[in-house]
Amino acid sequence: MAKQEKEYSVPEKLANLYKLQLLVSEIDRIKSLRGKLPQEVEEVEAEINKLQEKIQKNRHDLNDAQARIDNLHHKIEESMALIDQYTAQMDEVQNNKQYDFLTKEIEFQNLEIELANKRIRENMEMVDELNNKIKNYLEDINERRSDLEIKKGELDEIIAETRSEEETLREKAKKIENIVDIKLLASFKRIHKKAKNGLAIVAIERNACGGCFNKITPQRIIDVRMRKRILTCEYCGRILIDEELANENEMRRRRKGILSQLS
Repeated sequence: MAKQEKEYSVPEKLANLYKLQLLVSEIDRIKSLRGKLPQEVEEVEAEINKLQEKIQKNRHDLNDAQARIDNLHHKIEESMALIDQYTAQMDEVQNNKQYDFLTKEIEFQNLEIELANKRIRENMEMVDELNNKIKNYLEDINERRSDLEIKKGELDEIIAETRSEEETLREKAKKIENIVDIKLLASFKRIHKKAKNGLAIVAIERNACGGCFNKITPQRIIDVRMRKRILTCEYCGRILIDEELANENEMRRRRKGILSQLS
């Protein structure tokens, strides 16, 4: 829907912004019903992803360890074959030099077998350790998934209960956004995002800002009541409107709410 071409007066701009604020505050209220559930769901999902990454890495390390074990067994088979070969050659030696050479080669291959068996034991211990880690990670994932299912169920239930109301409010807010000046709307959204209570436009109450509660100077109060230009709080930057304009819009909103309930 394209923005309307109508040029609005300052009072109309302020009234539209305040209407938008009332709608946005209602949307914020609905979001608050979800509490920390959305964040908790994201955190549990992130934990599951991290655990899955750890499992993937451990499985990769497990494959490497198993490959090393297979290579070492192959190395032992080669050494045993050489020992058999050297042992058979000893029956055919013609001098001590040849005998000593074959004896040393057999001793060397036996040392290679001993070293390979040691490496196999080390890698098998690593395999056991990695398998235990993977098992524990899988158990953790199952627990996290149970938590996630519960939290998602609670969140989905809340969203389902408030979906219709939130969609209606968002549609109304969108219509107002389409008639608000682009720069003014951007300013409104920026303030709303930064404000702890989500209030971007507030009424002056008891000579103080309705957002940060700091006192407003008498001259600024007069300027706000004159509605000739858009003014902000010198302390928090929120857009200011006079209490009368705020009350008019509050009463109008309540009347519409009552009429919609009666219809």
